[in-house]
Amino acid sequence: MANLKTLKTRIKSVKSTQKMTKAMKMVAASRLKKAKHAVEASRPFAEKIEEMVSNLASNISVKGNFSEKFPLLTGKGKNSTHLIVVLSSDRGLCGGLNSSTVKFAKTHIHGLISQGKEVKIICVGKKAYEQLKSSYSKKMIDQVFGIFRGVIEYQNAEEIANKLVKLYDENQFDVCEVIYSKFKSAIAQEQVLKQLIPAQIHYEAKDQNFDSPVKYEPGEEEILHDLLPKNIAMQIYNELLENSASEQGARMAAMEAASNNAGKMIKNLTLVYNRTRQANITKELIDIISGANTV
Repeated sequence: MANLKTLKTRIKSVKSTQKMTKAMKMVAASRLKKAKHAVEASRPFAEKIEEMVSNLASNISVKGNFSEKFPLLTGKGKNSTHLIVVLSSDRGLCGGLNSSTVKFAKTHIHGLISQGKEVKIICVGKKAYEQLKSSYSKKMIDQVFGIFRGVIEYQNAEEIANKLVKLYDENQFDVCEVIYSKFKSAIAQEQVLKQLIPAQIHYEAKDQNFDSPVKYEPGEEEILHDLLPKNIAMQIYNELLENSASEQGARMAAMEAASNNAGKMIKNLTLVYNRTRQANITKELIDIISGANTV
């Protein structure tokens, strides 16, 4: 009977776990719906602000000292120091999402180091920090936790963007890149590397006599100067939303798989329990019949 008691306790434990995974799946599905709506709404805005910066840069690129006026767009002529911003979740139980991001980040970091580049790391999200700190603790200059635990606001992205611009102005790095998980569907996420500073915007030098049909107030250079930091903040905001939606999608898929596995385990354990119980009953009946025959 000890075996039966152990099996019964295990079945009860797996059923409790299944209830938790089903509840987490429902919560993740609810959050995914909101996160998906938010990221789909932010994508057009992020694309349009890049297009606006590109148009402005093309209109004024014929003017002198362009690189000195807009280093966020053209860089400072160096690329020896790279700042890598790694986005991950603050919570676990989302399948292999964070592990894939960390693996992608390590591959890119190794590639930069092999080229003789200096690498600095900022982790946004607790899980990437926990996995990277053992190997790159000396290269980490900052970490940001808690953003993905609640509703992501534009102010969160703006704070990160201001921090990056300040570090760039202080010549702490030459190139800034972001690694994040791009949301494709509830069951598909893709790790993406995107360069933020200098901005990867394609602009074409216009002819000296080219006169843009669009008039800007107060002026093209003033608007571009104000727009470049806002573009960085908007791109980070979009990437935070992409990463959040990927997290919820991965968690929903992981919890659904866990619930299905728990169901299969309960079915198998119940079958073993019934067979063991039947075997014990049969054994007791044989013992009773054998005892009766000996009398």
